[in-house]
This record gives sequence, C-alpha cells and structure tokens, in this order.
Amino acid sequence: MSVDLKVPSLGESVREASIEKWLKKEGDFVKRDEPVVSLESDKANVEVPAPVGGILKQVLKTAGAKVAIGEVLARIEPATMRLSRQAVSGTPLVATPEAASILAAVTTPSKATPRAAIVEAPRVDAPPPAPQIEEPHVPPSVRRMAREQGIDLAKLAGTGPGGAILPSDVRAPSEVKPTSSKDGRAEERVPMTSLRKKIAERLVEGRNKAAILSTFNECDLSRVMALREEHKEKFQQKHGVKLGFMSFFVKAAIEALKAFPAINSEIQGEEVVYRNYYDIGVAVGSGKGLVVPVIRNAETLSFAELEKTIEEFGKKAKENKLLPDDLAGGTFTISNGGIYGSLLSTPLLNPPQSGILGMHAIQKRPVAVGDQVVVRPMMYVALSYDHRIVDGREAVQFLVRVKECIESPDRILLEV
Repeated sequence: MSVDLKVPSLGESVREASIEKWLKKEGDFVKRDEPVVSLESDKANVEVPAPVGGILKQVLKTAGAKVAIGEVLARIEPATMRLSRQAVSGTPLVATPEAASILAAVTTPSKATPRAAIVEAPRVDAPPPAPQIEEPHVPPSVRRMAREQGIDLAKLAGTGPGGAILPSDVRAPSEVKPTSSKDGRAEERVPMTSLRKKIAERLVEGRNKAAILSTFNECDLSRVMALREEHKEKFQQKHGVKLGFMSFFVKAAIEALKAFPAINSEIQGEEVVYRNYYDIGVAVGSGKGLVVPVIRNAETLSFAELEKTIEEFGKKAKENKLLPDDLAGGTFTISNGGIYGSLLSTPLLNPPQSGILGMHAIQKRPVAVGDQVVVRPMMYVALSYDHRIVDGREAVQFLVRVKECIESPDRILLEV
C-alpha cells in the first residue's frame, strides 16, 4: 500500500502554502527523511521529507499550486513492498544505483523473508571530476536562485555596483518585464513571490487586529561587553560556539517576562492565556525574507545552549532548511535590527503574541554618569505590545527590567 506525502503543519495560524519546487520526480527513488518537495508559506520555505524510503509513485500537485495543511501531495511506494513483490515473482534485481539505494534503505530482512537474487552489473570507472570554475562572490539567496535555474554564475556579468550580481541578473527572462515610467525612464516589473505576499498580508493583519503601541529605552552595554571580552576565548574553547549578545537579551527578556506575565500571554476569543513557559522566537534573515524560529523552553537553557541553538537556526535559515516545527508557536519574539545597522525602529508584533523586543545597533555616545559625562557603548531597545492586554505602565517597566539585567548581568544569575 502506498504511503501519502502530506503538507505538514507549517506553524501557528498558517493554513495554506504553495508548492515552490519538486525536488524529485515520478519514478525517482527517495530515502526516508530525504527532501521531496519545497513548500513556500508566509513564514518560510520548508522542504518536506519522505516519510518512508521507496519510489515516488504519483505526484498529485504541480509546482505553483496552492495546498492546504494536511493535503496529500504525492504517494510513495515503500521500498520493502517493491522488493517483496520482485522477490516473490522471481524477478532478479540488477545492482543499479537505484537498487543499491533501495537495499540500503531497507532494514535487514528476517529469516522468513524471501531474498532477491542480485546480478552484479559491469563495473564502470567513474569519469574524473570536472575542473572547478570559480564563481563570482554572490549572496546565498542569489546563489540559490541561480542553482535552481541552472545558471552558471561564473559566466554571468553582474549589473550591481562593482559588478555585484543582483537577483534580477539571475531571474528567468519571463519573470522580468521591462517597462517605462511616465517620463520614459527604464523600469522592470517582477512578480512578488508567494512568501513576500504572505509576509505583507500578515503585517497588515497584525496592524488591523491588535492595538499596537511601542515604548523605548536605552541600555549601557559596558558590563556585558567587558564580560564577553573576559570570557570569550574560554567560552568558545569549552562550548564550541561564540558568546554573543543575543543570549544575554534572551535571558534578560525572560526575567522581565516573569515579572510582567501579560507580555507573555495572548488573547484567545474572550480569554487571556497566560503561559508559565517561555518559547522565545528569534527573528533571523533568510534568503527570501524574515523568519522567526522558536527556542523552546528557553528558561531552562544555559548561555551556551542558547548560543548553539541561535547559531543553528541562523545556519538553517540561510540554507533554507528550517523545519515546520522550528517555526511553530512562540510566546514572545526578539528581533535584532542592529545587525543591519538600524539605530531605532518599532518592531511589529508576530500574531498572536502580545510583545516583541527590538534590539538595535551599539553606538558609542556621551552619557551622564553621576556628575560626569563619559562615553559608553549604548543601544536603544524598543518594545511593541498589544495594548488590549498590556498596559503602558507594564510595558515601560518591562523595558526597565531588561535594561537593569543588561547593565548588571549578575542580576540574571541571581534572579534579582
């Protein structure tokens, strides 16, 4: 009996997706957990793995089609069934790459299982590897577009500053429509991707459904930076990961959420659900937009565990390998626009959450300390919140608590 390949859950509030690309075609052998199809939702692109090893027997939806959560995309004939039928019928298996892959995917048969005869195919020496051609330096997102369209980047001339390769340089000709503005200057029109459309819809939805306000404060990062400088080498040697700023802010945010639980809650119908756990979403940039993978039970993790999780999320986002479970849920979000140079912004809520903390660039500024003016590394922080369940006083005090924990990191360890 064939096994259905279905659209998995793609995160809270996601009801549909579109098929970006089939990674396998009908008749191909797929290993268990090997990506078969890439889906595009409003949160990210995800690759759906095969639930079993076998032959992709039937593809039911074409690329570009809209599909609902739980809908059947294709059917896979398990490898065990295929081998069993051939063994019973007496049909010999030739040691082709497909047969070898099927045998590798199937567990060792029991004594009662008929064994198939394997006829060894003639050995063919593999051709020597082709010489590597150095490709021009391009962003990962553009490199992925070129790979999908079979474009040789080494032969492509970029039209950006200094010969940089832009997304428009690798788009299919049918996607780009050269036009002219009203005064005759050159333009080009490119269709929005499904992901970009969904991001736009969700941003507007968040604005329309929640009463969003923002409040601001600033943090002196002197002590955090001194702590990092003192321990960064030993930290990396012991844990195999760099000690960054994000783990400090995750810890500080959790302490503030414990003090002001309304910001860790959400509205469901006519009820407010207060959560006694802290699943912190960390906004990271991917090749096609912003995604928010979630650190589960962040309150139970050490600094090293937080940094490892954040590093892994960033790597998976760049490689487009985030799984649906990575993006589902979340009780609070932290966004770091500072890595792009942002000095101050108002982050937008990630529905149905009630709060989001925005980090920004670290900038040395003169500040008053006592009766003296000194230069300190300062960061503006912002909290956007749903005013339906979070009062302004709570929002302001939340940021003050974050500020206290960042400026005195020992508060995090002592929970004071």
